[in-house]
Amino acid sequence: MTSRLKEKYINEVVPALMEKFQYKNVMEVPKLEKIVINMGIGDAKDNPKALESAVKELSLITGQKPIVTKAKKSIANFKLRKGMNVGTKVTLRGERMYDFLDKLMNISLPRVRDFRGISPSSFDGRGNYALGIKEQLIFPEIEYDMVESIRGMDIVIVTTAKTDEEAKAFLELMGMPFRK
Repeated sequence: MTSRLKEKYINEVVPALMEKFQYKNVMEVPKLEKIVINMGIGDAKDNPKALESAVKELSLITGQKPIVTKAKKSIANFKLRKGMNVGTKVTLRGERMYDFLDKLMNISLPRVRDFRGISPSSFDGRGNYALGIKEQLIFPEIEYDMVESIRGMDIVIVTTAKTDEEAKAFLELMGMPFRK
């Protein structure tokens, strides 16, 4: 059983992009490579429970166990030492990646207060899109009563597109709600 989004990609997005950008080969068409979800936890050094709850919430949202990220270098002003736990991250590929993106575009983003679309300028120049979310409560798996503190997260959508223009066209056809 393939996901809805993957079928849409194969049946609608590929032919539309082939026509728009005049690709000679189907393999040139941009596709999703991976989605990386990162949740930085500022108070992890003082409160180990915060890290635990963040890991639990991220695994609920993605359906995959996150890894704990550690500080790369010491920063005295932040009372941070090299090797301290500072956050969690998950890299999604394959079916889970398509399922997560489908859920993000169709269920979670419309639940954001005053949502008018996501910024069309958050591309990195190489065809990848970065998106910041202020609170994890927009995901349907998270119960409001069980949340200890509201945390944001960064979602990076990595594509095989060579330019930002190709990536934007690809994500628009996939259904990403860009601001007009």
